[in-house]
Amino acid sequence: MKLARLFSPSCLLFSNLATSLSVPQPSAILDATQAAINALNTFYDKPTGRWDPTVNWWYSGIALQAILDYTQLTGSRDYLAQAQHTIDIQRAPLAWWPDGMGDFRADSTDDTGWWALALLRMYELTGNSTYLYIAKEDEAYIYQYWLPDTCKGGLIWSIPSLSYKNAISNVLYLELTASLHNLIPGDTFYLNRSLSQWQWFNSSGMINSQWLINDGLLDPQSNDSSVCLNNNASVWTYNQGVVLGGLVELHKATGDQGYLDTACKIADAVVGSLTLSPGGILTETCTDSNPCGTNGWSFKGIFMNRLAKLNKALPDRRYSEYIRTNEQTMYSNARNGSDFYGGVWQNPFDGRDLGKQVSAVSLLIATLGLP
Repeated sequence: MKLARLFSPSCLLFSNLATSLSVPQPSAILDATQAAINALNTFYDKPTGRWDPTVNWWYSGIALQAILDYTQLTGSRDYLAQAQHTIDIQRAPLAWWPDGMGDFRADSTDDTGWWALALLRMYELTGNSTYLYIAKEDEAYIYQYWLPDTCKGGLIWSIPSLSYKNAISNVLYLELTASLHNLIPGDTFYLNRSLSQWQWFNSSGMINSQWLINDGLLDPQSNDSSVCLNNNASVWTYNQGVVLGGLVELHKATGDQGYLDTACKIADAVVGSLTLSPGGILTETCTDSNPCGTNGWSFKGIFMNRLAKLNKALPDRRYSEYIRTNEQTMYSNARNGSDFYGGVWQNPFDGRDLGKQVSAVSLLIATLGLP
């Protein structure tokens, strides 16, 4: 039986994670973050405006988000020209998309969502309404694939095949619509879409009994709720993370504490999981039969980015020590002499990879923003 998630006051009652770590000086974290971003930018290919054009396109969207988060946090403008160059090139029509549509409209709803969120950050930084317009255009494009004919709603992931209602597309859309509302004075349009999106996702069954989010739904061609079931597929860390960002934005929009309480339930499930946080260190569930690949290496940084967003919204900053512990562990173990980071933060450096580096940069920025 599928039950809607119930709100609880866990955000207010759960005490901080106890550690014996000393708090690093902000200047040391800043230096480490700058060094990691400079290492990240060795992947950058200026002619294409992408970080490593040989890997999936959405990766450049989250790399862009990371450097824009750094820009917003520090006030530095060192990377703003690079960001503008990336956007200018990448908004052009894509050769691999049959209709050649530009402005970040891709053949999957999640790819479009990553870029749209980065555009909103660029709008916040520059005040240039062009970036807001593109994000709104992307939202409208994504919403075309919110299909009520299966599982009573929700976004599909693959546009060419009109198939698979998964978590990441739907939680990205939640964060996007709530963020649009919070950036547009007097808006009700995007708020209503965001509230509807959360209502559907919350009752979809993708949030399991442990308060962790599985990858998607079985998605038969039916509106029968008894067969639109959680597929019990991987509990990827980025699915747990992006929903936190959406719930924080909904709390900001409505003032409803319940959204933060639900976010804490999900975050606590990750922090307390023996699989996802063994020894208190965030770990992706990669195995020989379920490999991370380049995609999976980026997921932990996405989680940490949104966990920091939730942490900032809580009066007690209850996740600060978890974030700090992960950063110190990663810096001490997974970094090589050139400020590249491995994919398993509690293990020695295991090779240079764009996903691993973006993830590390996101964790460093999350730590840099701690009080």
